[in-house]
Amino acid sequence: MKIAIAQLNYTIGDFEGNKEKIICHIRKARKDGAKVVMFSEQAISGRPAYDLLNDIVFLEKCNETLSEIAKESSDITTIIGLPLHIDNSIISAAAIIHNGKISRFIGKQNVISRDESYHLARSHGYEFVRVEGRNIAVVLGSDIYSEHDFGNDVDVIVRLKSTRYSRGIIEKRYDFYSKIAYKTNSNVIAVNQLGGQTDIVYDGSSFVFNRKGEAVALLKSFEEDYAVFEVDSDMPALRIPEQDKARNVYRAIKLGLKDYFVKNGFKKACLGLSGGIDSAVVCALAAEVLGPENVHVLMMPSQYSSDHSVEDAVKLAETLGIKYDIVPIPGIFDSVNNSLTEVFSGVDQDVTEENIQSRIRGVLIMALSNKYGYIVLNTSNKSECAVGYGTMYGDTVGALSILGDLYKTEVYELARHINRKGEIIPQNTINKEPSAELRPDHKDSDSLPLYDILDAILYRLIEENQTIEEITTAGFENDTVHKVFRMLMANEYKRYQFCPVLRLSTCTLGTDRILPLTYNHSCLL
Repeated sequence: MKIAIAQLNYTIGDFEGNKEKIICHIRKARKDGAKVVMFSEQAISGRPAYDLLNDIVFLEKCNETLSEIAKESSDITTIIGLPLHIDNSIISAAAIIHNGKISRFIGKQNVISRDESYHLARSHGYEFVRVEGRNIAVVLGSDIYSEHDFGNDVDVIVRLKSTRYSRGIIEKRYDFYSKIAYKTNSNVIAVNQLGGQTDIVYDGSSFVFNRKGEAVALLKSFEEDYAVFEVDSDMPALRIPEQDKARNVYRAIKLGLKDYFVKNGFKKACLGLSGGIDSAVVCALAAEVLGPENVHVLMMPSQYSSDHSVEDAVKLAETLGIKYDIVPIPGIFDSVNNSLTEVFSGVDQDVTEENIQSRIRGVLIMALSNKYGYIVLNTSNKSECAVGYGTMYGDTVGALSILGDLYKTEVYELARHINRKGEIIPQNTINKEPSAELRPDHKDSDSLPLYDILDAILYRLIEENQTIEEITTAGFENDTVHKVFRMLMANEYKRYQFCPVLRLSTCTLGTDRILPLTYNHSCLL
């Protein structure tokens, strides 16, 4: 018996477009002799739909689309995911369609992620479906992680899922499902969502493992794909490829950025290009994904900007073939300061004047956005967002952050990957010491630990949720750890006002890690 796997990129609420893709692949599967074709969790609606799941019209359109798909499912069994309104609750369900008729629904039991726990109710969990004399266990999402006894006569375990990308997740999935297949002595097939949905990137990476725990089909990562698996055939085992972290992050950002623009109907982007590493990486990715003709940058040097920063920015823009303008800000800066002379009389200059420079740049880039209808791409990284090393309404402007879940050291890794075939980002941008250039001889290290140290501490605090004692025991200097901890705790209010961040880690600030604004930080010491 052949089972077809359709890994597709859906758009939330585009019922007609999603239906066309699904029906196209049902027909393809039938032509290929498949008796079963399977699609991902919530394929019909797209995911995550959030409060759209509370809208009766949205749910009715899910059902209408399912009925139209069923009409196209003659001579084949279709297993497809959708949100379902049943018994006064909304569940994530798999519809089982036999020969053009919806025979039943199988609901997800374990609703655990923040993206769905507020909107979805628990259901009964996996059930068996019999097709062509074969027993198929149909499992949705996180139900696979429960300890199940599928019995000795299950032939195939199929999982409909919508698991987002995070660094290191693909290889962990392969390892987990290999063990499940071997343990249950079953073929295991999983089909995953694909594509960018606001701040989430689904990587696809669907697969088939045979009863021995060997991979026999590995669908592409970050691309639509389709495969047919013949149950208990002698398909040769595949070598599971080693995962390149920088390459996967690069592909995830490209997919998330592309779908953010395509699915919203946006065309052009703008950003401030400083000559630093963060804006250089954002600029290079935007030009590659959107096309150089759709990217416009402003270079906004101040009296403190070095000549090489402007030169590096110009070199990058010309290498990419994007439009750029140089708009010096010293005159604007002086005008603002002069306007505040009486207000600030008798008070020494401090970080206030430094932040004015950043906010001037924010005003200028937003003006460019408004004038031409561009979408502003934010250029902050996770290290800066974590410790508040960025000016509100200046560095933080933007509709989407594509680096906000990458630590500074990971941004450098990404830059080196972008340059893997030749210099795109100027080598000087990569080599020079990081600086916001807000005062003479300014370096980031004036205010922060070196990024290698800062990022290692932040990773332990955020991703691993370690205590200060655990981190200092690991060999980090006590005062430095306490300083980083205080900065992390003190800047949650900035993160509350930050734009959506493409999620690339297991713990994205503002979505996977949310703290109250008013609490006593000492409770964590």
